[in-house]
Amino acid sequence: MRTLLIGLLLAVLLVATVPLVLIATGAMHTSSLRMILNVFTGMAGPATTDTTVRQRYRVPDGFELQLYANDLPKARFLRFTPAGDLLVSRPHAGDIMLLRRDADGDGRPDAVEPLLTGLRRPQGLDVHNGWLYVAESNRIGRIAFDSSRGATTGQYQPLVEDLTDNGNHWSKTLRVGADGLLYLSQGSTCNICEEEDRRRATMMRFQLDGSGGEIIATGLRNSVGFDWAPWDGALYATDNGRDMLGDDFPPCELNHIEPGRFYGWPYFNGDNLPDPDMGADPLADQRQPTAPAHAFRPHNAPLGITFIDGGKMPGDYARSALVALHGSWNRSEPDGYKVVSLHWRGNRIEERDFLTGFNLDGDIVGRPVDVAQGPDGAIYVSDDYAGAIYRISTADTRSQALENMVVPTRSRLDPTPPEWLVDADLDAMTDTGKRLYQRYQCHSCHEQGANAADLGDLSSRLGYAAVVEVLRAPQSPMPVFPLSETERRALAVYLLAPDRDLAQR
Repeated sequence: MRTLLIGLLLAVLLVATVPLVLIATGAMHTSSLRMILNVFTGMAGPATTDTTVRQRYRVPDGFELQLYANDLPKARFLRFTPAGDLLVSRPHAGDIMLLRRDADGDGRPDAVEPLLTGLRRPQGLDVHNGWLYVAESNRIGRIAFDSSRGATTGQYQPLVEDLTDNGNHWSKTLRVGADGLLYLSQGSTCNICEEEDRRRATMMRFQLDGSGGEIIATGLRNSVGFDWAPWDGALYATDNGRDMLGDDFPPCELNHIEPGRFYGWPYFNGDNLPDPDMGADPLADQRQPTAPAHAFRPHNAPLGITFIDGGKMPGDYARSALVALHGSWNRSEPDGYKVVSLHWRGNRIEERDFLTGFNLDGDIVGRPVDVAQGPDGAIYVSDDYAGAIYRISTADTRSQALENMVVPTRSRLDPTPPEWLVDADLDAMTDTGKRLYQRYQCHSCHEQGANAADLGDLSSRLGYAAVVEVLRAPQSPMPVFPLSETERRALAVYLLAPDRDLAQR
């Protein structure tokens, strides 16, 4: 308790002095103070809007950006389920949220629901063979997960329970590798020190049941994100360089993780330069530091990394990854705050801007955390400061999908399918529409008396847009039902389905 109180007091002193001095000297924007308060106290950042995204943020030519969700405070790591739903971890809320796929094509998740609650600062997560694996700050656990329903079953099972979460970098990141093993990264307790728990500042590997834990790489100060290159299976991890050595040193790192390697911290920084505060490595005769594969700018704080399928993207994204730069918190001039693309060019890696605008001349409105590519090929980015998820797609994705998609029979009123049918789960929408048809007893008017054949030839008379419009503003005597736009679209899909059998209600 005493250590915790001392740590809190030091944080308060830091927040109360350094930012105020920088603001007074004109070296820091007031929004940077809010960001630092967010880092140390959890104070909420500014909410983002469609207007903010449209006016401030930029993506490369040929890409389109939209705000996908904006009410997810402290959204951190992302993982898609086999069914296309998006899982979002929120360590400070202690939960995993499920964003149901955009089946109706309106550009937003169809629902945002808590999937797991009551967890201890969960961050890393993965879905594998019917299980959802979660890395809490002090343990690894799993629960049976039905991707088709987007629901868990049974009890949450702790797998590894003795992990430490004291100190600065308590978060844990977890992924299942192609080898069927569970990989775990966990950061250091401090800025610069020797760790008491030798598992901190490392990459570990376990069997899927949590057994057989082993350290495979050391000297990783805070490797929050990692992923495997699809062309050769090489494992790469981001790493945050230490603080308090000035604005321009040391660089943050991308490391090629190989079993048995030592990556330098706390005795070396950047390209194996000795740390001035630690002296000589006492194990120098047993290990040599491995230089980073790529250096990010100092204090840019690279977090999530994802290798992408860029074959259909404009430009050269064939051998590339996207990295979220969370941005500096203790630099006199803020830096980072963007998503960059890394391009493998033989023996070198080229870095380019991909999503920018979070920081404009010190005015900070967002901090990217993680990147994921959805089944639709689009890129999704989390922002824990604004509590938002952004979606980046290619400019011709939607029009091409409209041309190629197979949909139920269209009437003359729908010469092309409406945009909300792009990537829609027609089976799910048909099921929803059928339930709505039953709930509001539509058969009582449309299958009896003079209207008995009213819906039999509907697809020859009306298209999707026309049916939705009728449901939105029906003519008397048809009542106005309290349907959402999503429900109206689902009902239209059901009514126009070629194999729909109204008698099976």
